[in-house]
Amino acid sequence: MPPPDPSRPGVLHLDLDAFFAAVEQRDKPSLRGKPVVVGGVGGRGVVATASYEARVFGIGSAMPTGQARRLCPNAAYLAGRFEAYRRVSSQVMGLARELSPLVEPVSLDEAYVDLSGRGDGRVWDVAAVTEVAERFRADVKALTGLTVSVGAGGSKLVAKIASDLRKPDALVVVPPAEQAELLAPLPVQRIPGVGSVSAERLRRHGFTTIGELARAGESELVRLLGRAHGSGLWALSRGIDPRPVVSEREAKSVSAEETFGVDLTDRRDLEHRAARLAERVTSRLRAQGLAGRTVTIKVRRYDFQTANRSRTLQHATSTSREVARHARELLSGIDVSDGIRLLGVGVSGLTGYAQADLLSDADEPEVAELVEEEPEEEAPEPSAGWRPGQDVEHDDHGPGWVQGSGTGRVTVRFEGPHTPPGRIRTFADDDPALRPADPPVYDPRA
Repeated sequence: MPPPDPSRPGVLHLDLDAFFAAVEQRDKPSLRGKPVVVGGVGGRGVVATASYEARVFGIGSAMPTGQARRLCPNAAYLAGRFEAYRRVSSQVMGLARELSPLVEPVSLDEAYVDLSGRGDGRVWDVAAVTEVAERFRADVKALTGLTVSVGAGGSKLVAKIASDLRKPDALVVVPPAEQAELLAPLPVQRIPGVGSVSAERLRRHGFTTIGELARAGESELVRLLGRAHGSGLWALSRGIDPRPVVSEREAKSVSAEETFGVDLTDRRDLEHRAARLAERVTSRLRAQGLAGRTVTIKVRRYDFQTANRSRTLQHATSTSREVARHARELLSGIDVSDGIRLLGVGVSGLTGYAQADLLSDADEPEVAELVEEEPEEEAPEPSAGWRPGQDVEHDDHGPGWVQGSGTGRVTVRFEGPHTPPGRIRTFADDDPALRPADPPVYDPRA
């Protein structure tokens, strides 16, 4: 696949705004305009997505749910509905493929599109890209009821950064001649691959913004970071990103790794880091609707010798607890006393993700145990399998969703995407007239 034309802003990055929370607000009229948090709802849960109303209170992705509840106790805390999100994602990706066959989904709510794949000979200047992108945004709104932010530029890097500049519900097209000015004031962490360790190392040498990296010159960055990393970082700091938009890619594995600033010998510390890496890997798996059967760890010792250990399971998994457990057990067979400089966790043998609940508490990261929090009163455990936000149907009252459950009772609000805010009723959790239901159908004509 050829790289994008850097002289034209023909690469788009599509990012649905606060996706999970936005779908919940669309389907639940009583939550519109109110703070909504989607993720794990138990005592060790983490936030997957927060609505913009919730973000005002400082709530963000990957925050412990307990902390979020303290910041905004009156928000709606929902467990998430994977089938509803997958349905909307399929609709949006279908619209994206009408723009060009070169569509590279990144997750359920974002993708890259290379307009040059249309093959119609059109010149993709700022005016043409703006016209197509605005029509796409209008089509998404009309079909799904949701808003999407779009960034456009001469590369994946610039398009991705542009889509995040004015969220929500925005379009930013960056002419190639202006990309250096756009990138210059941004922090170095906005460049893919620059994590906290690399950012701190760069900061110690006086580099905190992308513009400072661009002005440093290639030779200086190579001296600090080595040939491959230094040259690559200098190119990205100037907006040069040759990565093509690859359609219909088939992932064979998903992995994450961390290089430490100093060699680590504490096994408990390494186990905690393995749990964090497992959460990163499984979050990406679930976002792509995947699960895997083989768990692998990669360990690079102080002397740069690398060891890989793997274990194939009897079933595919995408839960962070299970992947972290196997990663720890694999790590237990490796001597770490001389120092470890890199640790990686991966999952391979991928298949489609079959479980209905993407965001169940069973999928929450074990690393949540490391967060020291003040004791708090636990919310009642959901009873009879009822989860907050779950779609249900009642013989007498019709369709609705679970507001909460516990102590043998379940509270349901009866409403849907095309009704006014609905009535609330409470039932015994084993009421034979109440049953789980499929997500409601959003009709753009209603």
